[in-house]
Amino acid sequence: MTAIDPRPLTGEPVSLDLLNTRWNDEGVRQDLLTDVEGLSVWLAANGLEQRFAADAVTLRHTLAARDALAALVDRPADPSATTRVDAVLGHGRIRATLTTEGPGEEAEFADPAWGPGWTAARDYLDLLRTAPDRIRACAHEACILHFFDTSRNGTRRWCSMAVCGNRAKASRHYARTKES
Repeated sequence: MTAIDPRPLTGEPVSLDLLNTRWNDEGVRQDLLTDVEGLSVWLAANGLEQRFAADAVTLRHTLAARDALAALVDRPADPSATTRVDAVLGHGRIRATLTTEGPGEEAEFADPAWGPGWTAARDYLDLLRTAPDRIRACAHEACILHFFDTSRNGTRRWCSMAVCGNRAKASRHYARTKES
């Protein structure tokens, strides 16, 4: 049985969900991927638990992919960050298939332990292709979470209006009342 996912933000595309395995809780940095159990939670949250093993090697490769993606998200124009993500992508490929349902694609890996990290990196490419301007970091200064803005007008600022958005509103209210 998989443990409960403790993260404050889930359900984002797999690439951003991998980045969101690190978060701040009351000013303390948390990390879901400190052990194989945490990897198991993340795999299950993304529907990957049947395809990939939650073991030490997969954890190591998934952490390498997370670090590469984090570098690219933080510094999109940095060639070394691009090279790191490209290196992760080098561990898998897409094979065209034909099934009874029609044309398809299947991911292949020389080492399946790279599968989760590769899947996240590949997903990031899809987000870049779709709407790179909608890949966002939460606007709250203490938050390190990322999200894909699916709002109609593309103006979402917070990972969660209930948490970070509310904190910002409360801070503004406190500042106004303190001035009075």
